[in-house]
Amino acid sequence: MEPGGGDRFLRLLIERGADPAVLEATVRAARGRSEPVAALPEEETRRHARALVRGVVAALETGGPGADVLAAAERLGADRARQGVPVAAFLDGFQAGRAHLVRTLVADGRRLGVPEHLLLDGVTRVDEITTALVHRMVHAHRVAELETARTAREAHVQTLRRLLHGEPAPALAPLDPAGAYHCVVSDVSDPEVAARLEARLTAAGPGLCGLVDGRFAALVARLPVPHGDGPLLVAAPHTAPRDVAPVYELGRRALHAGTAAGLHGMRHLADLALPTVTGAEPALGRLLADALLGGLDPRDPFHRELAATALAYLDHGGRIAPTAAALHVHANTVKYRVRRLQELTGRPLIDPSAGAAVTGAANWWWALRYWLSTG
Repeated sequence: MEPGGGDRFLRLLIERGADPAVLEATVRAARGRSEPVAALPEEETRRHARALVRGVVAALETGGPGADVLAAAERLGADRARQGVPVAAFLDGFQAGRAHLVRTLVADGRRLGVPEHLLLDGVTRVDEITTALVHRMVHAHRVAELETARTAREAHVQTLRRLLHGEPAPALAPLDPAGAYHCVVSDVSDPEVAARLEARLTAAGPGLCGLVDGRFAALVARLPVPHGDGPLLVAAPHTAPRDVAPVYELGRRALHAGTAAGLHGMRHLADLALPTVTGAEPALGRLLADALLGGLDPRDPFHRELAATALAYLDHGGRIAPTAAALHVHANTVKYRVRRLQELTGRPLIDPSAGAAVTGAANWWWALRYWLSTG
């Protein structure tokens, strides 16, 4: 490149690569090209897209990919192998993201008047750098794949996958075919985090753990003491190994509901029954909100405050003091807000005289959650 040309292209790459909209579009391109990559959590793809841009920028600044950039490429390749993503599918997603980023840079460069020969030189350098990264990623992927295939662990993970997918499993070791196990699901896709979870879950007894459908899952004999922090884990009641597939699917639905509610730590599947069911029927939630909350305006901050207080009031069994403590307000404030919401809607939140008081309270809870989440 001519003097100053490299700096100009580098500045363009840094500016566009740091743009959240460009990053998200690059992530969508990678996920749209490869189904196995799309099966991973979006944050997993986003994390590696950021690393790709940072690595290319660093290589352009220094004249080539350094040891740290190449090591990051090797980690990416090894991670995908351990997550069960085939190398071809992995590269499809990588190349789709790279192509989208290059197209964006060229289009922006032309719009800003960067000479064509500088753009060509810059794209050529990006291709040289990404080719070097691809070689490292493919090598690390193959090494990790071979290492995994040679271990008994891979056999255990394959058994876990078969059981959770409802497929025949020739051998269940280390599980007892006559035993019963908790099915634990999560959204964790990072192999290092998954390894820490496995150590914690198998400390109390035998189990099968691994990345299934790109996410950490387990069958364990006993659950550890629940923690309120860390990634969300949904644990089902004891189930026979050969009957666990429908429980796994139910656990994934509950995981989605718990994630939407902002929950963390270990949660029992039964405790997430209502959010799981209501989250699967948004049309009914909208119907209930229209029927019960017609007197509220979703654009009015005060009305949203009333609805949030009413939801907390129901979550705390209609008790004023715990609701006030949870919201960090005075008890009289809770009483006023509940009374005001009932005046606006023309209905009591909890009506002990009604024949179906529990159903009525559940309908209110569902309507308020839907209204607050979509307003």
